[in-house]
Amino acid sequence: MRPRNQRTIQKYSAGDEHGRARNLLIEGDNLQALASLYRERGHVDLILTDPPYNTGDDFRYNDKWDTDPNDPDMGEFVGSDDPAKHTKWMKFMYPRLQMMRAMLKPSGVLAICIDSRELFHLGQMLDELFGEENRLAIINWQKTAAPRSDKTGVTTTTEYVLVYARDAARAKTASLDRTDEDNRRYGNPDSDPGGLWREGNLSARTYSASGDFGIQSPFTGEVLYPPGERAWAHPKRNVKTWLEEWGSAYEERAIGDGRVKALMLKDGFSDEVARRAQKRLSEPKWPFIWFGRDGMGRPRTKTYLEKLKKGKVPITYWADEEMDFPDELGSTSWDFEESGRSADGAGELTAVVGQGHGFTTVKPLKLMMKLIQLWAPNDGTVLDPFAGSGTTGHAVLGLNAMSGSDRRFILVEQGRPERGDSYARALTADRLARVVSGNWANGKGEALGGGFTFKALEKKVDAKTLLLMERDEMVDTVIASHSSTGNRRAAVLIPVERHSEPYAYLVAKNAANEGIFLVWSGPNSSPDLTENVYETVTEEAEAAGLADHYHVYSRRNLLVTDDVTWYQIPDRILSDFGLDVRTESFTEEG
Repeated sequence: MRPRNQRTIQKYSAGDEHGRARNLLIEGDNLQALASLYRERGHVDLILTDPPYNTGDDFRYNDKWDTDPNDPDMGEFVGSDDPAKHTKWMKFMYPRLQMMRAMLKPSGVLAICIDSRELFHLGQMLDELFGEENRLAIINWQKTAAPRSDKTGVTTTTEYVLVYARDAARAKTASLDRTDEDNRRYGNPDSDPGGLWREGNLSARTYSASGDFGIQSPFTGEVLYPPGERAWAHPKRNVKTWLEEWGSAYEERAIGDGRVKALMLKDGFSDEVARRAQKRLSEPKWPFIWFGRDGMGRPRTKTYLEKLKKGKVPITYWADEEMDFPDELGSTSWDFEESGRSADGAGELTAVVGQGHGFTTVKPLKLMMKLIQLWAPNDGTVLDPFAGSGTTGHAVLGLNAMSGSDRRFILVEQGRPERGDSYARALTADRLARVVSGNWANGKGEALGGGFTFKALEKKVDAKTLLLMERDEMVDTVIASHSSTGNRRAAVLIPVERHSEPYAYLVAKNAANEGIFLVWSGPNSSPDLTENVYETVTEEAEAAGLADHYHVYSRRNLLVTDDVTWYQIPDRILSDFGLDVRTESFTEEG
């Protein structure tokens, strides 16, 4: 996939300098955009996206991309009656999923929305690309409050979010802020100095033979077992210690129940054992394992609110009914009160931009905010390659305003240029600009602050285009150019920046710790490698702790030295992009 130049369009950018420097909205094909974002590769914390669901006429398939990924044809719409629609959708998505994975940090997470039409196909591709062991969650969220039946007669009120980590061992799932509603289930009937607590589950979902044993109640003498196919969640030695806090000694003993040795009262059950247990029940601070307020129930544990004070454990079943907080993420449902509804998303969009936007299925802000809070750190980068109306960017700006976080976003949207509808400009940029400024169509918006820069992927690449670039645009192009050459030694690049005083020439370093330098301050600057420039290059390399070999891009080279590898602008860039240097031009137009 050939990288493209990115042209900044100030007309569609908005907000303050800090926001414009951090946030990016790119107009163009997302596969080409991902190939051009070398500066971000391996640096994204969360990819949160909502691709086409293959509902009929909602995505185009170009069957030439297999042999020529740079083919300019967008392809034909895939209709709902196309017998190969699932295969075409998978071939459309697979290279994009590959690029998304490459964009993530080792600790990064992909959260991708989908409905039942392609749920299984998407899951198969993600299992293959990320590995089943890196699947964090399958979230089932309620998109509508009113059940509706489809043509099969089965109600369809939910959609899904598949969540995969690049490396589950490195990924972190954050806690969510607790509310009064979350805390209402906590009390302190035994005046426990540990504070408020609620009933917890002594059993675990995962079965283990070593955890499947009987526990004799000190209140009734009954031998109690884990429910269903579960097992006790704590080591037997710990369980024994907690049980003995009820006033009687326990021992491991085989009782002929076909399981491992049970924890039995050492001297057997008696009225005296029960009396001691009841006495302990009347005293403050019951043991960690308890048997209900009257002692007649099954063994359960205490879950202390103080231990959860930093946030709410992100349960994977988001619904009205009260459920225990699970130990890990898995398959789950979020009801509309937790995640919002599709109608909420469309209403939110209308409130910002007004009627007539044509979007009826928009992800609600509540859903996207919740996903961002769980898997993007406060200073993290969120990427959405299928930006649509810009809900992901709106959610990032909203969270930054609400919590003081400084997350950044990168959005990619192409729109429907074949219909003359580039809603990257007409809708996505308009929505983001309105939420930044507070200028909502309904007159009720509050300024969220921040900002973003709007860039368009160029269809035309030639010497004239390159030589008219401003420095920021040329930096992106140089990084893409240098990275796109597979045979170049250690071509994996890490952008280099410093905040106190920007480097004059240093823009990146490669895996060999060698600096990449750009002698370019815009089309009206002196773009030559001179002795003075060389001295500054060496000083910047030393300040950044880089090796003493320098890769320098400039218009002309007026210096000869063995420690510089020189690349001529624009010829070398055109060559790296796979273009004919003799003509110094390449165009996909006309």
